[in-house]
Amino acid sequence: MVPNLLLCGIVGSTAYGLAGTDSDVDRLGVYAAPTVAFHGLTPPTGREASIVRHDPDVTYHEAAKAATLLLAGNPTVTEILWLPDDLYEVRSPLGAEMIDIRAAFLSASRVRDAYFGYATAQLKRLVTTGRFQSKMRRRQAKHGRHLLRLLDQGFALYATGTLPIRVADPRRYLDFGEAVATDPEAARPALAAAEARASTR
Repeated sequence: MVPNLLLCGIVGSTAYGLAGTDSDVDRLGVYAAPTVAFHGLTPPTGREASIVRHDPDVTYHEAAKAATLLLAGNPTVTEILWLPDDLYEVRSPLGAEMIDIRAAFLSASRVRDAYFGYATAQLKRLVTTGRFQSKMRRRQAKHGRHLLRLLDQGFALYATGTLPIRVADPRRYLDFGEAVATDPEAARPALAAAEARASTR
C-alpha cells in the first residue's frame, strides 16, 4: 500500500461497464508525498512522482503531479474525481475535498483538446497498426471501444461540466470496437462527427 493515499479507485473498462471476462481490474490513485521529500534538491516530479505497477495495472500520482494533469484535462487522471461512489476504495478527507472542488480543475478548451487529442492519437494508432487476427484483433477492438468512449465522455464533460464514467449503452461501444477491428477506418466518421459537434458550441 502506498503511504498517504488520498484517493484510490477502480478505473478503466470495469468502471465504464465495458469489461469482459478476461479484463483486468485497473486502479488509479493520488498520494501525498511526505513533506521531507520536498526539502532536498530532487523533489518528486516527473516520472519520480508516479508509482506504476502492472498485472494488474495500478498507477498512483503524487498530489502535485495529479493536480497538474487534472488542470491539463488529462482524460485518464480526470476520472479519479468522477467515479461512482462504489468504485472508490480509498477516499480520505483530503481526497474528498479534491472531489468537492473537481469543477475547479476544468477548462473547456483543455478538456476538448485533451479528449479529442487522445481520440485522434488512438485513431492514428489503429490505422497505422492495420488489421490483425486473434489476440491483436481483440486489442484493436478494445482501442476502438475506448476511442468512442473518449469522444462521448469528452463531449459530455466539455458541454456540461460533468464526466459520466459508466457508459449508457455498452453494446454500442462493443459493436463499434468490433467494426474498427475489422476496418480501422470505420472510426474516422465518429471522430469527425464529434469534432463537428464540439465546434458548434
